[in-house]
Amino acid sequence: MERQDKDLAWMLQFDNIAWYEDGKVRILDRRIYPIEVKFVTCTDHRQVAEAIRDMVTQSAGPYVAAAMGMALAAFECRGRTESEQVEYLTQAADTISHARPTTSKRMILITQACLREAKKGLAEGMSDVSELVKEHAVWQNNARYERIGVTGKYLAELFPQHGAVMTQCFAETIVGMMLREARKQGKDVRFFCPETRPYFQGSRLTASVISDMGFDVTVITDNMPAFVMKNEGIDIFTSAADVICGDGHIVNKVGTYQIAIAAKYHGVPYYVTGAPDLGHPTINTVRIEMRDPSFVLQAMGTQTANLNAHGYYPAFDITPPELVKGVVTDIGVLSPYELGSYVHETEEILV
Repeated sequence: MERQDKDLAWMLQFDNIAWYEDGKVRILDRRIYPIEVKFVTCTDHRQVAEAIRDMVTQSAGPYVAAAMGMALAAFECRGRTESEQVEYLTQAADTISHARPTTSKRMILITQACLREAKKGLAEGMSDVSELVKEHAVWQNNARYERIGVTGKYLAELFPQHGAVMTQCFAETIVGMMLREARKQGKDVRFFCPETRPYFQGSRLTASVISDMGFDVTVITDNMPAFVMKNEGIDIFTSAADVICGDGHIVNKVGTYQIAIAAKYHGVPYYVTGAPDLGHPTINTVRIEMRDPSFVLQAMGTQTANLNAHGYYPAFDITPPELVKGVVTDIGVLSPYELGSYVHETEEILV
């Protein structure tokens, strides 16, 4: 298997996202990267679920961690009877996949795929299927990278030869892939990244990947997108999505909606990347995760608001299809009103 993370930024390398080895899962702590390079080590699959819930890993990182967490769960129950291991792994899949509510449907696809692989090994008489599950986790992630590489090619083709692109939050693999493709296509593009409070994924993660891959990047605060669009000649606004509903609604990091409104006003097309979610035919099936409101009263651990002030923290917001120019997928650019034409193949890699 040819690794698809070749030539990508350091934090997009499989081993540096989440990795199972010798009864442990090591997860890069994206809450503090790149200020500090630190890994959280989990010795139990419940700790992996906790790390996902606590935002140790973000964007598509939880999907990698979930699969590696299933390998760890397999290690935990090794040597038991086949039925006991299946029962243990079934419970582990449920625990890990429900660590965060908004993305649980995608997480279920991943953990169930790992469970099926484990069952095959156990049916063949294996007493320890942890390495088998790990191999599947690597294949799963590699297949996702390969598919997103095609998406990155379609997205990069939308960039002007010399232009400016605004991003939102941390779009993980698609950032690396669109940059690799832009480089292949000889595109000279500069990027503007809103900081994305309260975890600052844009300033810490997106900007780090863009810089590591040799492109010009400027960090702006979350209240600057409209000004920058007007004064810096932004050609395209792009983001990935935590959920792409079949009816064209986009669920992504809170702040995406207001940038999409500004983009529409300034005539800047908004292209979202990803695959439509089978589990979310309409926006009515999505539950927006509300996180600890105290997080908006601080910045990287430093209190910034009056102690008597209240906080409010929806993790995501909803962008309606009328603000979306196109959904960039691995089969091309689709209208948000025509997502039914997308053909799903292997469900567990559609993340």
